[in-house]
Amino acid sequence: MSKIDSSTVIWLTGASSGIGEALAYELSRTGTRLILSARRLEELERVKSHCANPDSIMCLPLDLSDNFSLAQKAKEAASFFGKIDILINNGGISQRDRAINTSMEVDRRVMEVNYFGSITLSKALLPDMIKRGGGHHVVITSAVGIISTPKRSAYSASKHALHGFYDALRAEHHDDNIKVSLICPGFIHTNISVNALMGDGSKQAKMDNAQANGMSAEECARQIARAITKDKEEVYIGGLKEVGGIYLKRFFPGIFSKVVRKMAVT
Repeated sequence: MSKIDSSTVIWLTGASSGIGEALAYELSRTGTRLILSARRLEELERVKSHCANPDSIMCLPLDLSDNFSLAQKAKEAASFFGKIDILINNGGISQRDRAINTSMEVDRRVMEVNYFGSITLSKALLPDMIKRGGGHHVVITSAVGIISTPKRSAYSASKHALHGFYDALRAEHHDDNIKVSLICPGFIHTNISVNALMGDGSKQAKMDNAQANGMSAEECARQIARAITKDKEEVYIGGLKEVGGIYLKRFFPGIFSKVVRKMAVT
């Protein structure tokens, strides 16, 4: 089981809001040493100020779409406490539009942030984790990393890609004690749908009804923390609608196909 205590160093991306912010608060109560990352330093400092044990927390702003800077950011993160035990790839953006209306620029941006940003950080940290005898990559994907719904083609594709990469990484480095946890939240009450990109790159600027009625970010964070400590390989978090959809797709794909066409997705 993965230990989370004062000897553990965790690097958390997407830490300035939503699930990431709630997870920062949840993890800080364990006394662990945290590195918080997102684009805006002032928001990271705000989150740090509300954490337990802020003296054990460092802030490292980064942009997951700036691929060329991420290797250097990984070196900076490791320099704060001398190591990274657990990387939590949580940063990302979503999308809300039909595929036919979504520009290739939006497709590429979502993939750059959600997929390439995450795997770049993992690859940068992997050699040192292997050298030190192990490490843990925690990836916040989504229920739509397993199933797909309308108006999320780019977002769903990026999350499916994460599953493909990290399942392979887990198998390749099992003997190096590299652990991988894929965390698949459903509808969580955050602003992810407010900030989701429309087909032209503008923000949706409204919250989906399902998101508004979803699980709290705090409860989601508690379940993620438990999954990390138990080394869960894949975890589904959310309500019956989205978690049930995963199993419906798995066992009755034809029925799921009919159901998903009628879903209210915004």
